[in-house]
Amino acid sequence: MFNAFERKVAARYLRARRGERFVSVIAIFSLIGIALGVATLIIVMSVMNGFRQELLSQILGLNGDIGVYGAGAPLTDYEDMTKKILAIKDVTAAFPIVQGEVLMSGPQEGAVGGIARGITPEGLRQLPTVSSHVLAGSLDDLTGDTVAVGGALARQFNLTLGAPLTLILPQGKATVIGTIPSIQSFKVAAIFRTGMQQYDSSFVFLPLQTAQTLFQQNGAATQIQVFVRDPDHDEAVKQAIAAAFPGIGLDIQDWKQNNDSFLAAVTVERNVMFLILTLIIIVAAFNVISSLIMMVKDKTRDIAILRTMGASSGSVMRIFLMAGASVGVLGTFIGFVLGVLFCEHINQIRLFIQGLTGQQLFNPTVYYLESLPAQLEWREVAEVVAMALILSVLATLYPSWRAARIDPVEALRSE
Repeated sequence: MFNAFERKVAARYLRARRGERFVSVIAIFSLIGIALGVATLIIVMSVMNGFRQELLSQILGLNGDIGVYGAGAPLTDYEDMTKKILAIKDVTAAFPIVQGEVLMSGPQEGAVGGIARGITPEGLRQLPTVSSHVLAGSLDDLTGDTVAVGGALARQFNLTLGAPLTLILPQGKATVIGTIPSIQSFKVAAIFRTGMQQYDSSFVFLPLQTAQTLFQQNGAATQIQVFVRDPDHDEAVKQAIAAAFPGIGLDIQDWKQNNDSFLAAVTVERNVMFLILTLIIIVAAFNVISSLIMMVKDKTRDIAILRTMGASSGSVMRIFLMAGASVGVLGTFIGFVLGVLFCEHINQIRLFIQGLTGQQLFNPTVYYLESLPAQLEWREVAEVVAMALILSVLATLYPSWRAARIDPVEALRSE
């Protein structure tokens, strides 16, 4: 497409000579702008993908892919229902839970609201988010009036194994003197860390039968949590569960329904960030246009000489196309390398900057995660690179067309 003569002339025009430094500086800034735009877009999109993946993995790892609820009433026949659900194709785990809101207080003064969840030993073992991250104690000791608490909650109340934790139910009990809060004390049998600050600071697990007594749900379960083989394609499992219990009013919700506001917020934020950061590349593309226009203006005499020596208008256009596209291609490649390397070492870079500034850049109590996640989606990276290359090439068309239309006679006459 480009012959050796055109490549040589384009390369020569990109190297600044005395008196042409300003054009070269603009081209360099255009290259830097494209590189920064591509790198920033790759980094931000990867970080947002990482946030979404990490948060969803924590949410699904603790709450299941599908929740089966009774329509306005607890599930009383939950044992038989659990067995039938386990027999459904693509269901990997299912277990009942009893869950409710409580007010928690420890040996130290103060109280905090949280969630108390009653669960069977088998169900707790099927939650790798908890069972694989036990810091102290053992989940096998979770019997009777004992609880498993998150690491952040243990630090807040200075809880150790065997320490008392009091749970207060807001609804209370009805007595002859009125409704009084239901208060029960438990001993800490295990301390876990899920890696998600919200869960580690507000979740406690206790035996299913104990939770039934605590929440006055004797012989009943709040819901049945179901895990499936492919959470993104769980509609068939939901239909199979509904078909397995005809005539029973069930409320079956999957993880997308339970977290629809979170997913919608992440999607909107991700799309808005993509549009905003794309403007960086567009601005850099306009810099390519301005630098090429100035280059054409400075090279008007050279273009006229090339035309009189036999160079065609197409050859002149290809020369400037190559000169402008080289800036875009090189800037895109540099941005691609910088973005990928930054994502691969993002936490090391974060720790290095924190060491230099002495400021905490990523607070787990705010972002609910203990490390800054970044997940590269190569399809998105390819889209960013392709977009940058297309914008860079489009930016060269008009200046190159103007260069090709220069009349050599008129150009030399004005010299």
